[in-house]
Amino acid sequence: MEDLLQDFLVEAGDMLSGVDNKLVDLERSPDDRGLLNDIFRGFHTIKGGAGFLNATELVTLCHLTESLFDKLRNGELSISAEAMDVILGATSAVREMFGYLEHRTQPPAADPALIEGLRATLAGAPVAPSAVAGSGVQLPRPGEPDWELLHAAVTGKPVSTSPAPRVHGAANAAQASSPIPVPAAPAPGSPEALIKAAVGRRSIDAPGGNGPIGRREGERQRDNSIRVDTARLDQVLNLSGEIGLTKNRLNALRSDILSGRNDTETLHALDLAVSQLDLLVSDLQNAVMKTRMQPIGRLFQKYPRIARDLARNLGKDVELVLVGEDTEIDKTMIEDLSDPIIHLIRNAVDHGVEDRAGRLAAGKPEKSNVRLEARQEGDHIVILVADDGRGMDAERLRSKAVAKGLISDEEASTMDDRQSYNLIFHPGFSMAEQVSDVSGRGVGMDVVRTNIQKLNGTIDIRSQQGKGTTLIISLPLTLAILPVLLVRLGEQPFAVPLSMVREILPIDPALIQEVGGKATMVVRGEVLQILPLSSLLGWPQEREPQYGVLMQAAELSFILAIDSFAGREDAVIKSLDDFRPKGVAGVTTLSNGQIVLILDMKELLGGLGEQRGVSRASLMRKTEVLALS
Repeated sequence: MEDLLQDFLVEAGDMLSGVDNKLVDLERSPDDRGLLNDIFRGFHTIKGGAGFLNATELVTLCHLTESLFDKLRNGELSISAEAMDVILGATSAVREMFGYLEHRTQPPAADPALIEGLRATLAGAPVAPSAVAGSGVQLPRPGEPDWELLHAAVTGKPVSTSPAPRVHGAANAAQASSPIPVPAAPAPGSPEALIKAAVGRRSIDAPGGNGPIGRREGERQRDNSIRVDTARLDQVLNLSGEIGLTKNRLNALRSDILSGRNDTETLHALDLAVSQLDLLVSDLQNAVMKTRMQPIGRLFQKYPRIARDLARNLGKDVELVLVGEDTEIDKTMIEDLSDPIIHLIRNAVDHGVEDRAGRLAAGKPEKSNVRLEARQEGDHIVILVADDGRGMDAERLRSKAVAKGLISDEEASTMDDRQSYNLIFHPGFSMAEQVSDVSGRGVGMDVVRTNIQKLNGTIDIRSQQGKGTTLIISLPLTLAILPVLLVRLGEQPFAVPLSMVREILPIDPALIQEVGGKATMVVRGEVLQILPLSSLLGWPQEREPQYGVLMQAAELSFILAIDSFAGREDAVIKSLDDFRPKGVAGVTTLSNGQIVLILDMKELLGGLGEQRGVSRASLMRKTEVLALS
């Protein structure tokens, strides 16, 4: 049954995400019979699989929802906002029941208030307010934000290290009265409750209080499986076969050369075979990389539901428009993008767009648009979260930052609009006048930027008052291959991410000026600090640097002083999980077999000259170990 259960959870999970999106569309087009039929079939299919797995309570919930959609598509009932809230509550409860099945436990009954809400909707009766926020037992969903941990981090209030899931119904009364402390549930209908219902939550106890399930509070359980188009696997198989044939040809040529045949024809055949092998290996590498690529639409599909619930609670009319869902991105990056994009959409709905009255007063349509777009530009993926709201006021941002003590009056007076927009990434910065369930504590945007930077990406802001704001995330296509610039300290090479490099320039000692006790150079009117790589690594500076690499890290521009450089490489990154020195992201091997450390510039800049622990002797020992392995 293990394989059957896994197949059911994968297929039913995708189907339920599709149902959520169709429900949001149905609310805008209540008479669309195609949508009604698709949603009906979705619940019917999930019910059938749950029945085969003997998940009785899941079958009951799906059967009630299926019956409701049968009446809707037959014209016996019509869609209302309250009915849609109950239906979306049912999809949340179904998702939570999937969480029980993931942990090999039969799910208990759904929230009785939700069941009553479904029965009332079926009968055409008014729905009780308690059913609107209805959800069953809330369980962990891999890769989703833990709002309770976030709340604890902000407020300093402890969260129980052994929380039990919330349970409903008489059958679970004993568990509900257990002395185990349970964090208080958010108020029904609050934004936090709605978003929790949409994206789930994490807990370290198995359903029913049956003990730990093998991970700590707040720790992600990653989905290590991947779906690959068979055509891509066929390409990998064909290339592997051709490489095998080329290998046989090289073995034959090797035997000829060892036996004394080194004529021009044999050497020419060897050259052709080596060139063919080089081409095939490159094609195989690209083909294998493509097997890691997944449509970003699988990430995007849960956001319309989140935006809809939050907008309805805030009394706003917001439509989330998805663009570029077929754009492919490395599977390993999709999970790490989930939380940042959720936060950006929350900010756009809460802060970005005006309420109905505000939009009408500004001469805008009552319905606001938030656009989530993905596209490929060269070797990068660009993700945009744009709204047509009020935009950002650079002057207000500067004033707020000064009032909070984040910057001085002098710093504020030298900031342009772009630098002012980046103030929102400061920890603790918030423009909200009062704390709400959605925002106001100044936690979030700094975490968003940190998570994007961990993916070797950048985030930029463009805004126009009265027109709206666009946040632009730029990410490499894959984390497995990183374009780098090779630089040297003496004879020792290092690799720095090429995405941070703006240009390479000579360092003329006559042009170096001291400003505030720091060495600087003026490049096209911009005063830039010179940071010797030797100082960042804690190495003694044996000679005056000859070259500088003009680098851009977030909003910080600086000149990295080096002895020389050795060109550009596409580095295949190998991690150093067992003994990773600070400031080192990983290693790569050059074509001559030399091991080169890939520097984590963001971590090195955190110390700005402090001793980072990458001593020359330890570096040599580590590279020798790597070379031997």
